[in-house]
Order: sequence, then C-alpha cells, then structure tokens
Amino acid sequence: TGVVGPGGHSCPVARELGEGPGRHETVVAAKEVEFEMTPEQAKTCEARGDTPELWFCRDLKGYAWIFRKGNYLNIGLGREDNHKLTDHLHDFVDDMKATGRIPADLPGRFKGHAYLLYDHAHRPLVDDGLMLLRDPAGLAYTQSGEGIRPAIESALLAAEVIRNTEDYSARSLQPYGEAIAQRFGNRAGQHDNGWQIPQWVKTPLAGTLMRSHWFTRKVVTEKWFLHQEVPPLQVAV
Repeated sequence: TGVVGPGGHSCPVARELGEGPGRHETVVAAKEVEFEMTPEQAKTCEARGDTPELWFCRDLKGYAWIFRKGNYLNIGLGREDNHKLTDHLHDFVDDMKATGRIPADLPGRFKGHAYLLYDHAHRPLVDDGLMLLRDPAGLAYTQSGEGIRPAIESALLAAEVIRNTEDYSARSLQPYGEAIAQRFGNRAGQHDNGWQIPQWVKTPLAGTLMRSHWFTRKVVTEKWFLHQEVPPLQVAV
C-alpha cells in the first residue's frame, strides 16, 4: 500500500519524510475572507466584477487582492514572510474601505494559511510508499503564489504514476518527481550558483517595471499569473 500526502504544507506525510514546517523553508503567509454581500453591501461595493484587482506591497514582497464573484467578495493579502502581515492587511483594508471598493462592515475574521513556493521548497516528493502532491509538495508558482493549477496537475501526474507502477518503492515512484521537474522546472536550489541580486537593487528596479503597462500586462498578468505560454497538461484519463 501507499500513502499520498495532499494535506497542506504541514501535512503529516511531509513530516514523515522529515520535512515539516518551521525548518529551513521560507513559508508564504496569507490571510483572506470570503463572504456573500447583503444587497446593501453589493450596491455600494465598487470592486469590479469582471476583473480581479491586485495591489502590490511597497517592498514587493507580497500583494493584496479583491475578487468579486457576483454577490460574493474575496479579500486577502499574502507575503513572502510573516513580518507584520496583519499590519499590512489592516492598512490595505482601511484604504479600500475609505475609497468604497469594499463594504465598511466586513463580516467575520480573516483566516490565515501558509504554503510553500516552488523555488523555496526543498522537500523530497517520494519515498517508499509515500508521495507528496499539492500544497505539501510546495508547488505554488514562485512569482504569483498561485497554487490551484499546480495542485490539480500534480494530482493528475501522481495518478498516472500510481496507475502504471508495479510497486510503491521510492524507485518506482520516482517518475512522479521527474514529471514534476519536467512540468514546473528545476527548483532554484538545484541550479543556484550562490549569487543573488541584493534587495536594495531589486526594489527600485521592480518599482519602475511595475509602472509599465506593457510589463504588468505581458509579464505580470499573462506570464506570472495566468501562465498563458504553458500548454495544457496532457495525461491519460
């Protein structure tokens, strides 16, 4: 028999592999709330219903979002680190309330969660009788933090390997890890030469680029968030 670990970045299967949270991996932290607006809230809310709205933190280590889906509203903020996450969120929410983009009377509390970006995760994906996929595998896109598509595709790739394997040894399950690398590329640690651009150089440069309509559309939106250049995954179903 085999065990598949899909249960969050702190998945017990990941701990069984010796890779749990709070070790050597950089965790992305986020807080969000989703609720159905009352007729009064929906009438006064100025958030667009046809386009997701994003606001980047000044240090470019995270971004906030507002997704309006009919009468439902999703609001949140995520960052590469957990430093003053709540302060960043409160400042954003206050600004959005002041401009009328979101209702002044938000219901409920923002729920927190954490996950791993692809280039920040260094945990093994397989062992004897064990496989990691979705969030425990650390597959969220490094640039955007989006993880729904990688989660779905990792499940499809895992199912393909499980269906075709004769046993559940680490060696027999390794094609799954190879398929992940082929689909999403090698992780940063696998080809890192130890040289990195300092943050004080990256921040002003990124700020200039983010003011470019072409860059925000062609690179940030179409490449980093939507990954339009990546063809659909082809697997047997």
